[in-house]
Amino acid sequence: MNKITLAALTLCTAFWAPGALADPGGSCHFHGKKPAAEATVSGCALQRKDALIKSGKLDASWRTVKPASIEAVDGPKGQEWKVTFKDAAAKDKSKETLYMFFTLPGNFIAANFTGQ
Repeated sequence: MNKITLAALTLCTAFWAPGALADPGGSCHFHGKKPAAEATVSGCALQRKDALIKSGKLDASWRTVKPASIEAVDGPKGQEWKVTFKDAAAKDKSKETLYMFFTLPGNFIAANFTGQ
């Protein structure tokens, strides 16, 4: 009886473990040095924005805002992507523009309202 219980527990753990470790932004994790396409970076920026809204770090009014621009810029560690979102309806004008930074291959670095 103990062997059957142990086997069932092991089987259940094996099926549930990958779901417990999954990250909603997992599809936007890249290896290597090949630069990501703008469309890929745009999609990852939208995913990250939605995650920030869900976690409460960004107001829900940002939900419908799309990227205004995507450009490669020189960052502190070399070239990186800078994605800019503009919410003209923002109550706080100092938080009207959201900047997101990604490595050239497409991995998220940071998000802020200063652009730095």
